[in-house]
Amino acid sequence: MTTPDPAAVEAAAAAIVDAFAATDGQRYFAAFSPDATFVFHPEPRRLENRAEYERLWEGWVADGWRVTSCTSSDPRVQVFDGGAVFSHTVDTSVETSDGPESYRERETIVFVVDGDELVAVHEHLSPFS
Repeated sequence: MTTPDPAAVEAAAAAIVDAFAATDGQRYFAAFSPDATFVFHPEPRRLENRAEYERLWEGWVADGWRVTSCTSSDPRVQVFDGGAVFSHTVDTSVETSDGPESYRERETIVFVVDGDELVAVHEHLSPFS
């Protein structure tokens, strides 16, 4: 196995945040494994795979949702043989059919080494209190 370089983990996480900030679903979801899981505090249950989240995302976009800004702060990278855990604070603003919303959350993304790439296999958001 290979222990990833922390800078590569930060770059992989930054690519996810950048794609999210652009409401670029294609680029965003390409960073996740098809069997990735997602735990988001506003959702009633865990999303069991990327396709399930993609369907949810498509519904949001169809309803007028889009990200207007997304910034990351206070990053921490923990590497281990075969992967890494990236955690940070994320400030997000979105436009919805009901108007603008902004929130601050804590996020954790778990990556695994897949060949020469880092692939996200889990994302977890919790409210910042």
